Amino acid sequence: MPLMLPDLDTLNARLRDGATSRAQIVEQAAARAATPAAEAVFLHSTFDTAAQVARAADAASRAGKALHPLAGLPVSVKDLYDVAGEVTRAASLVRADAAPAAADAPVVARLRAAGAALVGRTNMTEFAFSGVGLNPHYGTPANPACGEGAARIPGGSSSGAAVSVALGLAVAALGSDTGGSIRIPAALCGITGFKPTARRVPLAGAFPLSYTLDTACAMARTVGDCIAVDSVIADSAVLPRVTDPAATRLAIPRQLLLDDLDPVVARAFDRALGRLSAAGVRLEHVELPELAELAALNAHGGFSAAEAYAIHRHLLAARRDRYDARVASRIDRGAGISAADYIDLGRARLDWIARMEARLAGFDAVVCPTVPMVAPEIGPLRTDDAQFFRVNALLLRNTSAFNFFDGCSVSMPCHAPDELPVGLMLSHGPMRDAALLGTALALERIVQPLVQPSARDD
Repeated sequence: MPLMLPDLDTLNARLRDGATSRAQIVEQAAARAATPAAEAVFLHSTFDTAAQVARAADAASRAGKALHPLAGLPVSVKDLYDVAGEVTRAASLVRADAAPAAADAPVVARLRAAGAALVGRTNMTEFAFSGVGLNPHYGTPANPACGEGAARIPGGSSSGAAVSVALGLAVAALGSDTGGSIRIPAALCGITGFKPTARRVPLAGAFPLSYTLDTACAMARTVGDCIAVDSVIADSAVLPRVTDPAATRLAIPRQLLLDDLDPVVARAFDRALGRLSAAGVRLEHVELPELAELAALNAHGGFSAAEAYAIHRHLLAARRDRYDARVASRIDRGAGISAADYIDLGRARLDWIARMEARLAGFDAVVCPTVPMVAPEIGPLRTDDAQFFRVNALLLRNTSAFNFFDGCSVSMPCHAPDELPVGLMLSHGPMRDAALLGTALALERIVQPLVQPSARDD
């Protein structure tokens, strides 16, 4: 299993007790980043600068200054975001010669202002356009949760972000989620990912995939740690209230989201439901026929294909040979979407959201597996296009429903220590973030009663 850093509360308690220092934590993270297990996690690392930030935070703490829980602790940044003086490649050769960013993206600036020690830019699927996490240009980080044997995918598109947390290289990772790019790798790597309502967090300074669906967000060890990061990067912090599990009502959809589950996923999910029920949570199987409409609504590629084509059409014409061919093929689908089709999709989405909200009005969340499979091996997916696109579609199926819903969603681990990671996802509609996070905090220890091992910091 991966050796993650302890959660923020535990780390900050150790810092207060003098059991460790921020500088030591960053130094140890840098040492782990130099091991073979961390190959291809970072496209550019800045551990030396992070160590300076950590030492400054240690000095400020000794002087009695109150610090943010992230201050001086290692945080990674997906290669999608502008960092002043660095090139935002979006993990593509197409942008390798782009000019360095003139300023930090707002979410990066906010992390820096909170005192986070930024340790580098993490690898990702090129232009964030896949849930698998493969990158033919810069390599693919192996999923550290899968132990020995053939390397397995980390999930994407925030692949390096997830592995940076799972390996203890960072306490949290700034990523993005357009169709599941935070929650998929979080589930496959055995960590926690929170996708907020998109409008809550600014996207300026992030290279876009879909103007409609892109969401700036983070993954970390626990729900509480994700809330701590969200409170920094969002325009307004949420104030979740932990609810009584016995007063919680969860909807289990009959349509789509439980179809074709891998046996390991099915067992872990059923065990989690059993623990929730034993804790008094009301679980109700419900009809959500709207979920069955998604395939037809997005049959031509949806918002991502249409908007990605608008963004990339000139670059594709000039530099197609530098693109990942699979990414280019997905972008090409947008060329056939007319303006009328695009407008129709936007109007249909609003109607779909309204109907979903009405069906879920009495529930605290929808519950389902984050993804229907455990992480497959990397090798076959590198060479078999049919297998790659089949896996990609399955990985995105459950998570993307809640991007289309304009909603918020949390993935948290629910597997046993001897199993490959499985994520349980709680989701709801737009601007239900505070209530959803309160529910997630209440249920986290129920669905994952066994705490995963932590990286030592001494």
